[in-house]
Amino acid sequence: MIVSLTDWNQFLAQHPDAHLLQTGEWGELKSAFGWSPVRIVNGDFGVQILFRKLPLGFTIGYIPKSNPDKSLLPEIDKVCKQNRAIFLKLEPDLWDDQQPETLNLELETSPHNIQPPRTLIVDIRGSEDEILGRMKQKTRYNIRLAEKKGVTVRAWGDIESFHKMMLVTGGRDGFGVHSLEYYKRAYELLHPKGMCEILVAEYEGKPLAALFVARNGQRAYYLYGASTDEERNRMPTYLLQWEAMKWAKARGCEEYDLWGVPDEDEATLEAEFQSRHDGLWGVYRFKRGFGGELKRAAQALDRVYSPLLYWAYLKFIGNRE
Repeated sequence: MIVSLTDWNQFLAQHPDAHLLQTGEWGELKSAFGWSPVRIVNGDFGVQILFRKLPLGFTIGYIPKSNPDKSLLPEIDKVCKQNRAIFLKLEPDLWDDQQPETLNLELETSPHNIQPPRTLIVDIRGSEDEILGRMKQKTRYNIRLAEKKGVTVRAWGDIESFHKMMLVTGGRDGFGVHSLEYYKRAYELLHPKGMCEILVAEYEGKPLAALFVARNGQRAYYLYGASTDEERNRMPTYLLQWEAMKWAKARGCEEYDLWGVPDEDEATLEAEFQSRHDGLWGVYRFKRGFGGELKRAAQALDRVYSPLLYWAYLKFIGNRE
């Protein structure tokens, strides 16, 4: 049955390790920017579906990072048809070597993922020394160098300055940046519940780099990061990531998701990271030093309701996503 936001949050209280993208707060964030969340609960199973409008009153349905039980399928189909969904995209909350029978939902492998499929997961269990010990020597050195060179890190509530820094970084490194309103809404929804923090690295009171870290249950996620072109020799971004990991660890998290590296196997990544600069290659060069395990998410799955419109979507829209 479809449930309210309040009931969904009560359901998630019994499932505290749900992915961040399945939380009510994330659904509310997306609802302010073109998506409509619908939450379904059936006993011990539940799912949050996001619908995005297309021309002529059609939609696409999207279930981010969830493993819905097949008992939910009749209600999922009903809701998708009520919303005139051309198709439903499911991104399982699984790695590519995990495919439980519960995902046998008559879905076909999708040619497109929405979230970056490959990432690095840093184990933040154990002592700080043990976590540092799993990092590459150069990264440990840069963290300590930043401290020695006077870089400090603190929580930062200045969303406008964070957004300006994001615009600088996006322009320099060639990636898209959300609107100021998006970051404000994310902070307003997550921060009061202890689910996020914006951290800034400074030197003599001057912001050099910042990041947006979020968490739910035992998992933390490095969602957004920015840096200026100043004082880069002080290695502020290294200390910033380390402080974000400590923030997550202090709140009971056991892993820290660095959220997005090139979708290549480890041998290719290690062979080419010094020569490649396009796409996510630059960030891989930085992220690889933190001792994370390279993981690939299970491929997205699609459930098609209108084959002809689905074909048109893939041909004219999907390839631009």
